[in-house]
Amino acid sequence: MANRSKRNTKVKQNEIFDEIKLDRIPKFTDLTAEVDYVIRKSSWWDRYGVDWALVVLFSGLWVTSVLFFKDRSWVGFSVGIFLMGWAHYALASKAGHIGTHGGMCETKAMRRPLSVLFVEMVGSFSEELAYDIHIKVHHPYTNIIGRGDSSTWKMPFLTRYIYLFVAPLMLPPLSPLVSIAGLLEKRTVTGLLKFLIRAGIGLWFQAYIITLVAGLSFTKALLVIWAARGLFSIPYIHVNIFQHIGLPMYAIESKPVRLYQMATGVLNLPSNLILDYAFGHSIISCHVEHHLFPKLSDNMCLKIKPIVSKFLKKHGLPYNEKTYTNRLWHFIEKYDTLMVNAPPITHFVGLQ
Repeated sequence: MANRSKRNTKVKQNEIFDEIKLDRIPKFTDLTAEVDYVIRKSSWWDRYGVDWALVVLFSGLWVTSVLFFKDRSWVGFSVGIFLMGWAHYALASKAGHIGTHGGMCETKAMRRPLSVLFVEMVGSFSEELAYDIHIKVHHPYTNIIGRGDSSTWKMPFLTRYIYLFVAPLMLPPLSPLVSIAGLLEKRTVTGLLKFLIRAGIGLWFQAYIITLVAGLSFTKALLVIWAARGLFSIPYIHVNIFQHIGLPMYAIESKPVRLYQMATGVLNLPSNLILDYAFGHSIISCHVEHHLFPKLSDNMCLKIKPIVSKFLKKHGLPYNEKTYTNRLWHFIEKYDTLMVNAPPITHFVGLQ
């Protein structure tokens, strides 16, 4: 049965390859040369400054959100939770994601400390696991069945509406628990202790600021943090499944060349003010560009977007773009096909 399955997989891949003559696929080095030219001509502000300015802006917005909790009305709390959730994901997801790739600065020695700051201390998720899952697995093996196929997000025991709109609310308290479980599985005691200290300090500091400024109890401060993070956990889960699941999948033995793999296996969502700055251009409107050039900052991904789009379309390669609502309805209608009758869930959870 296993041999038959492998043969069927190879047949399917050959059928996909037949749609485009592989000997006519342009060289990735040609696209790289065009992108490198733009990078060389770009200032430090374009390469890093814009994204650092946003880090400062959203750090200020997080502090501002706390002021709304001094207003004991539902309106004040609602505005505060929205602003805090938006600011949190701008730092933990947007900056954390690019920081993990080393796209926040030129100095390689600073990549890990910045990643620890945004992913662990702000985001309460293990930086070590994020690096293993995202950098070592997801990017090299994008849409490879059983490895980088986003099976992380599949929970076939949940119904579609529970999975899409209720379960994500549990992501904030589950993230540190998943980190602990993953580090225990790796048997890295040092890594576990570092995570507990860093994430603990980060969470305590955020709760302390809320208690100090808004006058809430420590328990209520933690509940506010959960509500703020949970609100944006719903679109966070959505965009992570929208951009890969349902697109062509490949077997490790017959994966295509990198340019074809990323062109067919990655999808962009339209630019959106809230989502772009909560998760970053590299996750929303420039996800194709990010998978082709993962070390670039969000702003640089946006800058090379016209070049990548033109190059792929010129050579007859896909440049996948769908709206958020289009993908949402697609997943609701095709939930069983995409999320239940799919590769089994793995122990991996992390950034996409």
